[in-house]
Amino acid sequence: MAEEKKAQPSGVWPKVKPFVNGGASGMLATCVIQPIDMIKVRIQLGQGSAGSVTRNMLKEEGVRAFYKGLSAGLLRQATYTTARLGSFKMLTNKAVEANDGKPLPLYQKALCGLTAGAIGACVGSPADLALIRMQADATLPIAQRRNYTNAFHALYRIVADEGVLALWKGAGPTVVRAMALNMGMLASYDQGVEFFKDNLGLGEAATVVGASTISGFFAAACSLPFDYVKTQIQKMQPDASGKYPYTGSLDCAMKTLKSGGPFKFYTGFPVYCVRIAPHVMMTWIFLNQIQKAEKKIGL
Repeated sequence: MAEEKKAQPSGVWPKVKPFVNGGASGMLATCVIQPIDMIKVRIQLGQGSAGSVTRNMLKEEGVRAFYKGLSAGLLRQATYTTARLGSFKMLTNKAVEANDGKPLPLYQKALCGLTAGAIGACVGSPADLALIRMQADATLPIAQRRNYTNAFHALYRIVADEGVLALWKGAGPTVVRAMALNMGMLASYDQGVEFFKDNLGLGEAATVVGASTISGFFAAACSLPFDYVKTQIQKMQPDASGKYPYTGSLDCAMKTLKSGGPFKFYTGFPVYCVRIAPHVMMTWIFLNQIQKAEKKIGL
């Protein structure tokens, strides 16, 4: 064991590599799934089904509307995914050391995922707020539109108009959602790998694709209710008297449950699942390829 530790690379790069790889994979995935994410937000804002939303966006706003908020989405991945995947790698490495090098049981991986998700969400919450507002802006009356030009303009305006702490508006549900998503994503991926590799005897490529697909589904199923509440909180506007429709996340959840029942939280689930699953899949596949390349060059 001591010899193995000595053989491992030292320096700054091995420590920052998980963060860099995580952020890069998240940004690449965001470029692909941004249109689906845009449709998901519009559905949650009550503009109709996936088909009607897509047709109306193409007819009224053009193709560019599907990429509105892309700069904020990339900034979110550069902060949120960099922090969560890098933190998860560090946490699991520490846990493996504490277990004397033995593989982690599922519950420990889930706990590491919960913690990493919370860390990433705290770091990425400002960019997430900018993304939601930019995507929802076109649904507002013209007089109420904020007309942010890009993510950095959105962040500047939020600070100037509402104060620094406004950058973390809705951070509570964002953190809870991230914890739920990462728990579902990591735990189901681990179980998927065991099933496809050990039970079905599939090869590495098929195992990664199959396990990442399952991981994407459960990540979506665990996180959508929290994502719905988060979206409602972040996009809400005060009425004429200055009163907001919700006093907080719990109030939003209770009013939603009372008015629409538990299935209201799963509004837009097919589209949300289609958005989350490819993002999760590409993240796992990208990291798998990076790990294979590292082994070849001895990193």
